[in-house]
Amino acid sequence: MPSTYRQAIEELEVILRSLETDTVDVDDLTTRVERSAELIRLCRHKLRNAEASLDRIFDTLDDEDAADSSAAGADDELDEEYDDDNEVDSHERPGGPGRPDQTSWLF
Repeated sequence: MPSTYRQAIEELEVILRSLETDTVDVDDLTTRVERSAELIRLCRHKLRNAEASLDRIFDTLDDEDAADSSAAGADDELDEEYDDDNEVDSHERPGGPGRPDQTSWLF
């Protein structure tokens, strides 16, 4: 029995090619179809396990993102409070309303 998905697929491809090119005896056909069914089951099992592993990984990433977002949200709230306290009314800017202050002209 192959141990990897790739090996199982390769064996399935060999069986398929032999069925397409050879005149197959009914007894041999039954054996090949049974072997193909075993290989397909193995592939399905490996795919399900891979999917479950990926789901767990993505769930972990989602949990980390949620934790980062909630921590960042608290930082954003503090930043907004700071920005509100330090906001300059456009009428108080040098040059008058609607004109950028000189610091925005610097590169």
